[in-house]
Amino acid sequence: MEEWRQCCRWLIDCKVLPVSHRVTRSDEVFDLAQALRDGVLLCQLLHNLNPQSINLKEINLRPQMSQFLCLKNIRTFINCCHEQYGIRKNDLFDAFDLFDVRDFGKVISALSRLSQHPTCQSKNIRPFPNEETTDYNEDIYRSLEEMADEREIENEEELYDCVPCDVEGDEIYEDIMKVEAHPPSLRPANSFTSLCPTLQKRLVLDYIGSLKQDKGGMTEDDKRNCCAKEIKETEEKYAATLESIEKNYMGPLRLTLTQLEMETIFMNIEELHRVHRAFVAEIRQSYSLSGGRKFHELFLTFKPRLLIYGRYCSQLEGAHTCINRLLQTREDFKNKLDECTTKENGGKFSLRDLLVVPMQRVLKYHLLLKELHKHTTDQTEKTQVKRALDAMEDLAMYLNEVKRDNETLKQIVEIQRSFDSSLKVDTLLDYGKLKMDGDLKVLQVGRAKQERYVFLFDKAALMCKRKGDNFELKHSLELASYKITNDPTSNKDSRKWSHSFYLTPLMAGEGYQFFCKTEELKRKWTKNFEMALSNLRPGGYQHEFQMHTFERATECHVCHMLLKGLFYQGYQCQKCGAEAHKECLDKIMQCQRPLPPSPGQIPSGLPHVQAAQAYQGAPLPPLKLQPTLMLSCGEMVELTRAEPESAWWEGRSLMSHQVGFFPRDFVKPVTKLGLQPVQGTVKMVNRPTEPSKSEFHYFAWFVGTMDREQANQQLRKRSNGTYLIRERPDGPGEYAISICFNNEVKHIKIIIKDGWHHITEHRRFRGLVELIEYYQSHSLKEGFRALDTTLQHPFNEREPSRAVTRGNSANSAGHVSASFSLLNSQNFSFVPPSAAPFWSVFSPRMLGTAVARYSFSARDMRELSLSQGDVVKIYSKSGANQGWWRGEVDGRVGWFPSTYVEEEVV
Repeated sequence: MEEWRQCCRWLIDCKVLPVSHRVTRSDEVFDLAQALRDGVLLCQLLHNLNPQSINLKEINLRPQMSQFLCLKNIRTFINCCHEQYGIRKNDLFDAFDLFDVRDFGKVISALSRLSQHPTCQSKNIRPFPNEETTDYNEDIYRSLEEMADEREIENEEELYDCVPCDVEGDEIYEDIMKVEAHPPSLRPANSFTSLCPTLQKRLVLDYIGSLKQDKGGMTEDDKRNCCAKEIKETEEKYAATLESIEKNYMGPLRLTLTQLEMETIFMNIEELHRVHRAFVAEIRQSYSLSGGRKFHELFLTFKPRLLIYGRYCSQLEGAHTCINRLLQTREDFKNKLDECTTKENGGKFSLRDLLVVPMQRVLKYHLLLKELHKHTTDQTEKTQVKRALDAMEDLAMYLNEVKRDNETLKQIVEIQRSFDSSLKVDTLLDYGKLKMDGDLKVLQVGRAKQERYVFLFDKAALMCKRKGDNFELKHSLELASYKITNDPTSNKDSRKWSHSFYLTPLMAGEGYQFFCKTEELKRKWTKNFEMALSNLRPGGYQHEFQMHTFERATECHVCHMLLKGLFYQGYQCQKCGAEAHKECLDKIMQCQRPLPPSPGQIPSGLPHVQAAQAYQGAPLPPLKLQPTLMLSCGEMVELTRAEPESAWWEGRSLMSHQVGFFPRDFVKPVTKLGLQPVQGTVKMVNRPTEPSKSEFHYFAWFVGTMDREQANQQLRKRSNGTYLIRERPDGPGEYAISICFNNEVKHIKIIIKDGWHHITEHRRFRGLVELIEYYQSHSLKEGFRALDTTLQHPFNEREPSRAVTRGNSANSAGHVSASFSLLNSQNFSFVPPSAAPFWSVFSPRMLGTAVARYSFSARDMRELSLSQGDVVKIYSKSGANQGWWRGEVDGRVGWFPSTYVEEEVV
């Protein structure tokens, strides 16, 4: 048998590789190399041989192909073999011998020497090689380095989870939570999935025995009642465990430990106890009144209070570290802790064991509710239990991400420590999560190609120079200022280090060309750069979203699920404060509040009022209308919500920029030029989502399927700035812009990739409508230097509209029409009319009628609220290029989204 196969057998005997691992079924030595390349299994091997030789909590158990973290694991193994097992360094290997698989034979040889160490011999594990070894053949290792360049380290066998699982902790929890088995006739065999395997097996056997006596078995209601009872009993047991920790450990140890040590070890145990004391009281009451049929309400109610487990889970490892340190350095602490443990449970469970229980308990709630949901037969109740189950699954995912982010933060700190003084302390924590790292060659204009080690984070790329195992920072690139482009010429060259891509500045500045060892590594680097740039420029309808770290647990505005983790959990709009997951950004409604104006500046988007008298908080607004907005006499306020029948309005002070509620009677309308009196209702509008393809014909710019030549014929006689959007006949679902510019027709293909629409790579949009709206107010020269024009006149817009823009400004009708054109597509604000509404002076000409397809709630007094089915008189389409028309319903006149109505054909 080859030596590497004997090594596989030895690793299985050492309980590092499972018997079913694919290495045992493979004829490829590379599969063994792949399993060992990240160093995790090697460190696990040393821990299995002697738990005191290596602390697994100091190992990166999920390096995720980070070269830095993998090499650190491997070096930890090498150093431990030398220092703890006395193996000479010449008999070991270099970290790159394994990571790059450049000398795997040396790795096998080192493991062979370890297998012959007395520590291994004492465990009766047969060393290798033995007398059955075939002749050593160096050729089988020669191609491994090349294979490693092309293949990524894989975790297919799931030897360890993304978040290290604590099997021992789970068993401790189930032992503590164990409840007496109920008679088989009252407790089903399949309702104990959350209990320990031994108890579950015994209950299954008991239940099977009962079925032999009772052919009828149990009803679903019986099973549901058992699930409810299990929730009640285990919660009572858990609350008692928290009380015991507080009474039998915290109390006695206060006299021995400092306040800081108490807070480090016990974290927020007291707060947990208060929450669960209330929770168990509610559960008991619900169980006694309805048999637990209202449990779903309790879980939904208590979910916000259970978020305190985020702090507990993130600090638990620190508590264990503190206990271990004190046990080694403080004899008085050790004696007192032994005394507490003996008194509490006869020494069966240590304090360290008990501190694991809260984390295990909170992660069991969704399992308990899953069983309850499974056996609930009433459909109404089943739906309600499902809501509670979703809430607890959301909580469990949140806590798991907190644990994982806690591990990620430790990794970032490790990377930070590997830098010399060239990198400021804590800098890396601001750059987001590590996406990839490794060796690249970098070329700058006028300089020679240089070898650099690059760390790619969400927000920045750090180019470093190696100094042994440490790094010196050479350049830090803020990714927000760059775009990535491919070097297509490099694809034709198969030589190593010839595969390149560019990082190009968006504005003036120095660009970089990066060279990768292989085409596969180039693909990985470019993909990770693209993901990082996507995180920085996520899009979102008229929002200014930025990655954000939320200090408190926060729910997404769209899906109402928690933003997961400890840092950069999601996005926050810099204008309106909306918070969302990245995947929810394309579903979020229109940005509802613009950025605060500069002092003294009065924006024109929303109606304004002026404080007629000072308001200092008396009278106070109702509790549900908070916060209060204090006003000085004469202070200008921009309204954000104002119901005519309401005594309280909401607005933003143009002086302090604060938002809040104030009494309506304390303000007066503003009647200066350019502002109109307050009237009607002000509500924030929710913008419709991207229309479907079938709905594009409602837009004045869409012409359906049309080829390039047809577009030339249609636009040749139109004025400059006239444009249309057409579906390309040779590519269904693909679109192009055709526009008349300098008396010529120009064509621009709209690129659609990964759900994004763009005509130039540095600016992308979530949909076609958003792209068109943007270029209606921004020049196309952003992507095409010679095309300095905006999208001005939609092709299907009526000629009178164009005549107005060209007509004499003295024409009163033309003047009124112009005064109501839309100014800014970014916030849909208008150029307001004079103080008196024009319809009180002029009798507008009706262009047609339309039927409202959707309901629409006006966000200010210039807009027209619609109910589905309303018949709308259309007075103006001068804002059609911005998606707005003007009309009347039941005597109310205002602007409304043209996509919300369907025009009637006369």
